[in-house]
Amino acid sequence: MYGLGDEPDPRFSMANERTSLAWMRTALALVAGGVALISVATLADMPRWAPLVGAASCAGGGALAVRAVLSWAKVERALRLRQPLPAPRSLFVLAAGVVLLAALTLVLALVEVAGP
Repeated sequence: MYGLGDEPDPRFSMANERTSLAWMRTALALVAGGVALISVATLADMPRWAPLVGAASCAGGGALAVRAVLSWAKVERALRLRQPLPAPRSLFVLAAGVVLLAALTLVLALVEVAGP
């Protein structure tokens, strides 16, 4: 990667790294939220499918971490070759995933409130 093309302005390279780290923080939050939900679901009397929501959150966080590294590499390559930056396609997927997890968590909360 670093032997490719010309050295970009360090500000752009560092901005790319900061963006990647922000995606990593989001990935870590998804994993932590999934672990918390799985832990609470095993301790509380929650629906049997509650740990699946937590597992989906953990899997999504892992996939997002991989995507963050791949995206960092694509942008860094484009900067070094002075090419147009790639479109942030994974942002839509992340937003859709967060909305889906929020909806599942809402359903889970409503089941808990309406329970016996």
